[in-house]
Amino acid sequence: MEPGHSRGRIHVVDDDPSFATAIARRLMRAGYEVATYASGQHLLDSPPTGNGPSCIILDVQMPGVDGPALQKRLGELGATLPIIFLTGHADTSTVVRTIKAGAHDFLTKPVASDDLLRAIEGALAHHQSSRGLDDVRARIRTLSPRERQVFDFVIRGMKNKQIGFALGTTERTIKAHRLKVMEKLRVQSLAELVSLGERAGVLVNARSAAE
Repeated sequence: MEPGHSRGRIHVVDDDPSFATAIARRLMRAGYEVATYASGQHLLDSPPTGNGPSCIILDVQMPGVDGPALQKRLGELGATLPIIFLTGHADTSTVVRTIKAGAHDFLTKPVASDDLLRAIEGALAHHQSSRGLDDVRARIRTLSPRERQVFDFVIRGMKNKQIGFALGTTERTIKAHRLKVMEKLRVQSLAELVSLGERAGVLVNARSAAE
């Protein structure tokens, strides 16, 4: 790994300073940047920022804002970082509640390094994937209303002539719109366009509609 290059940024929230320090050292040795917070409120006071891969390691039981309460608050703020919960005594109801609320994983202390690192790698991959999807949707939002119509028709398998008829315009105009759509969405082929539509949730039953 190149000097100064991080595998990702991990936010550790735990009211036990010795445990937080030990976890931070373990993760820094593995090549991660680490920020520690002594309470849920400290994280809320300084919410995580940055565009790189990140996740939160969160203790369940803490004074004040506990883990599940912090998870809820972060959700209300629109935070999208994956959360890995750690607890000294897991109970089924808490596990089920936090996972249903979107937690990425739930581990019991003391946690083995391999298990922790595996969970972190999965959380960071999930975060990257989510950010990629956000980027796709942002690109789709740059389409004009007419370009968006053309996009929707194209990914459903309609030809330029059919789209022109449906929209009351010429095949040549549709071809120009289609080229603009592909330029804005940064794709080179119909297959890429359909794949992008599927990823963004735009395309419902695309394959059967195109057949």
